[in-house]
Amino acid sequence: MPPLYAHPPENGSEGTLLLNHLVDVAERVSYVVHPDMTTPDGESLKPIVETLAYVHDIGKATSYFQEYLLADRTPDNKLLRHHAPLGSFLAYYALSARDFKTETCLAGFVAVAKHHGSLPDVADYVFNRSHRREGVTAGDQNANERRQTAVAYQIKDIDENNRAVGQDIVQRATEGHGSWQEFREGFIDANERNDLLKEIEETVAASGNIPEPREDALSETCYGRALQCWSSLILADKLSAAGAPHNEATYAPDYPSGDRLDEYVSKIESKVTRDVDGSRSEQFNYYRSQARTAVLDSVQEFVEADQQVATLTLPTGMGKTLTGLSAALEIRDQTDGDRVVYALPFTSVIDQVVNELENIYQTDITGNLLTAHHHLAETTMQDFEDDDAADLSDDVGTMLAESWRAGVTVTTFVQLFESLAGPANRQGMKLPALRNAVIVLDEPQSLPLDWWKLVPRLVKMLTEQYNATVIAMTATQPHLFEDEYKLIDKPDTYFSAISRVAYELDASTERYIAEQSNPKSYATAGHELQDTVEGDDSALAVCNTIESARELTEQVFSPTMLDVGALYADELERRGQAEDISASDLADRIETADGRPLVHLSTRLRPVDRLTLIETIKLLTERRVPVLVVSTQLVEAGVDISFDRVYRDLAPIDSIVQAAGRCNRSFESDRGTVTVWWLDAPGGQTRTPAEAVYNRGTTLLPVAAATLQCVRDETDGLSETDVARRSVRQYFERLQEDKDVGKQEYADFVDDAMAAELGDLSLIDQRRSAEIVIARTHDERKLLEEIREAQAQYDYETLRDLIDKTKSLRISVPYYSEDSDRAEAIHDLPILVEDQGIYMLDVRRQGDKFDATTGFVTATASIDHQFL
Repeated sequence: MPPLYAHPPENGSEGTLLLNHLVDVAERVSYVVHPDMTTPDGESLKPIVETLAYVHDIGKATSYFQEYLLADRTPDNKLLRHHAPLGSFLAYYALSARDFKTETCLAGFVAVAKHHGSLPDVADYVFNRSHRREGVTAGDQNANERRQTAVAYQIKDIDENNRAVGQDIVQRATEGHGSWQEFREGFIDANERNDLLKEIEETVAASGNIPEPREDALSETCYGRALQCWSSLILADKLSAAGAPHNEATYAPDYPSGDRLDEYVSKIESKVTRDVDGSRSEQFNYYRSQARTAVLDSVQEFVEADQQVATLTLPTGMGKTLTGLSAALEIRDQTDGDRVVYALPFTSVIDQVVNELENIYQTDITGNLLTAHHHLAETTMQDFEDDDAADLSDDVGTMLAESWRAGVTVTTFVQLFESLAGPANRQGMKLPALRNAVIVLDEPQSLPLDWWKLVPRLVKMLTEQYNATVIAMTATQPHLFEDEYKLIDKPDTYFSAISRVAYELDASTERYIAEQSNPKSYATAGHELQDTVEGDDSALAVCNTIESARELTEQVFSPTMLDVGALYADELERRGQAEDISASDLADRIETADGRPLVHLSTRLRPVDRLTLIETIKLLTERRVPVLVVSTQLVEAGVDISFDRVYRDLAPIDSIVQAAGRCNRSFESDRGTVTVWWLDAPGGQTRTPAEAVYNRGTTLLPVAAATLQCVRDETDGLSETDVARRSVRQYFERLQEDKDVGKQEYADFVDDAMAAELGDLSLIDQRRSAEIVIARTHDERKLLEEIREAQAQYDYETLRDLIDKTKSLRISVPYYSEDSDRAEAIHDLPILVEDQGIYMLDVRRQGDKFDATTGFVTATASIDHQFL
C-alpha cells in the first residue's frame, strides 16, 4: 500500500506521514495540557485530548483525501475529502469506549469536528450532525444526511483499503477498549444494540414525535468542557504541523521573580521621603507604601480563604500596576500557580507596562518570561481560511507567544474575553495557558455594559474549570463579581488621606442636569483654556471623540500659542528618525520658544510620536511650564502626567475620576481643580460627543449627572472622596438597579453552550478597521520600499521582520461601512501589504491626509473604539 500522508511532500520536504502526525500530536498533548487539568466530573483532561489527537485526522486515511492531497484530484462529491466529520464520530466512539462521561464525549465530538474552525452551538450542532430520518432516499437527503452518507463512504473506503491503519488508530485512541469493526458497525450496520448516530442524537434530543434539540440537554459546564478539549487539540495540532521542538523547556514559562519586583519598588521608594506627618507629597509616598504592604499582607489571608476573585481599589497614582503585579506573583507562588496574565482595556497603555517590565527583568517579549499580545503586537499571527494553510503556518515563535506560554502576558480585554467567548480558531490556542493562571483585570469598569453579566460568568468558568485566580484592580470599582475578597479592606482611608483635587460642575453641565440643552461652545471652551494657561497654570482638556478634540484644538490655537506638533515635525525632519528625538531636547526647545505650548493627543497620531509627545509633556509639567494638552480618553489610564487643572467633557463618573487622576497628581498645589463641562457637537454633527458616545443603548449621562448633583447636595461640595468614592458607588448602584446593566442572554449563551452565538459578540462596536503605516521621514519611506521589494521577491521571512518594524509607525482607523467617506479616504491610500490589509501614507506625497498637529485626516468623524 502507498504511504498515507497528513501533509504532502513539497518544496523539497519529505512530507508528514499520517500515523506519524497523529502520534506526534498525541505526544505534544503533555506539553499543552496541565497534568492537573480535569473536566467538571473530575476526569483527567490529558487522556481525553490524547484520544482526540489520535482520531482527529483519520479522515485523511481515505483514498479520496490522499488523491486530493497528492494529485490535486477533488472527488465529484467534495464532502468525501473533508476529514474532520469522520474524526468527530470516531472521537465520540473512542471516548465512550473508554467510559468517559457522555458530555465529555460530546465535547470531543465538536472539538474534532471544528479543529480547523470555531466551536458551534453545541446542542444544535450535535443534533443536526447525528439526526437521521428513516427511509429517506439519496435524492431527498438534506445537507446533514449527505454528510453522514459521505462519512459512511469514507469508513467503507478505509475498511477496504487501509483497514489495518484504521484498527491501529482505534487501538491507540481507546487503549484497546474499542475496535475499528465495532465503530464501523455502529455507524453503517446500526442495530438496536449498536447505533452510534442514534446514541449521539439522544444525548441532546427532546423526546416526542418530532425530534429536536433540547435547550436544557447540556449542563452549565458543557461550554467550558468543550473549550478545554477543542483549544488543547488545536494547539497541539498546530505545534505539530509547525514542527515545534519536542522538549518541555520550549513550552514552559520562565517565572518572573517577585523578589526582583520588590527590589525594584524598594529602590524607587528609597529615593523619596515617606512621612505621614510631612509634606503632602511625603504623606502620599507614605500611604502608597502602606497600601502596597497592606495588599501583600492580605494575599496570605486571601489564599487561605480559598477564594479566587479579589479586588484592589486604590486612588489613581498609588502604584496599582506594580502592586497588582506583586500580588499576582505572590498568589502564583503561594498556590503553585503557573502564569500571570495582565489585561487592560487600552492598547495605548500596554507598551508602557511592557517597557517597565522589560526594564525590571532585563528581558524582552521574545522569550519565555514576557509576551505582549494585542492586535498590533509583533506576536500576532495571521488568520488563515484554508485548513492546510493554517496547519502549515511555521512561525513557531509567534505561535508560542500567541498561545501565552510566557510567564507574564500583557494583553487587552479584547484578546482575553473574546478568546473565552466563542473564540476564533487561532484565539483558542491561548486557553490552555489559563490553567492555574493569575489574571489581573486593570480598570474592569471600562468593559462595555452589555458584557457586565457575561464577564462574571466567564470569570466563574475560569475559576471553577481552569482553577484561575482573578484580581480586579481600579480606582472606580464596580461590583461585578460575587464573593469578592478585598485586598484593600478600607480604601476610603487612602482616598481621604491623599485628597488632591476638588470637582466643579460647569454651567453647561448644570444646564444638562436641568434641561439637557445649550451645551458649551468650542469657542467659549477655547477661550477658557487660553485664560488658564495665560495665568501660568498647566491644563488638560479630555474630549469624548477625536473630532471633538480636533475642533477644540483648532479653537484654542492663536498667535499666543506654540504648536508643539509643528515643532516636533521640524525635529523629525532635522533628525531623520523618530527614535532620535529626545523628549528632553524637545522640552528645552519649547521652553526657550515664544508662546504657551499646545499639544494635541489622539490615536490618529503614530504611537512613536505620541510616546515622545507624552514624555515631553511630562517634562514640561515637572518644570512648571504652563502647557495645554487637548486629548481624547487615551490619557485616562496609565499616563503619569500631572496638570494644575483638568477639564473633562461630560462622561460616566468613572471616566471623570480617571481623568481627574491627571490633576495635581504629584501635589504641585494644595488642591487641583477638575471641571466637568458639556461640549457642543463638533461641526457637521447633530449630537454632542457625550451623548453620541455614552447615550447609545443604555443612557449613562442622566445617571451620572443626577448622581453628581445628588452627592453635591448631600455634602455641599464635590471633594475627591465625594466623587471618587461616594459618587462612584451610587452611580454603579443606580446602573445596576435602574438600568439592569448587562445582557443576561449573553451569560445564558455560556450556560447553554452556544459558542457560535458568543462568537458573534464583540467588546468593540465595530470590526472594520484599517491599519495605516505613516511615513514621515526618508528612512521610513525607505522601509516602505524594502517591504514592497520583499513582497515582490516572495521573501516572507524578511517581509515579516520588516512589517514588525512598522508597529510604532502604524495607526488603526475604524470605519462603519465600506461606502463611508472615511472608508473611501482610507481606500484611496496605496496598499502596502495586501493580504494583511495594511495601507501606507507617505506624508510627502499625500500631505492633505496628514496634519502635523492632529495626525491622520479623514473627511468625517465617528466614535473611536476604545478597546482594540
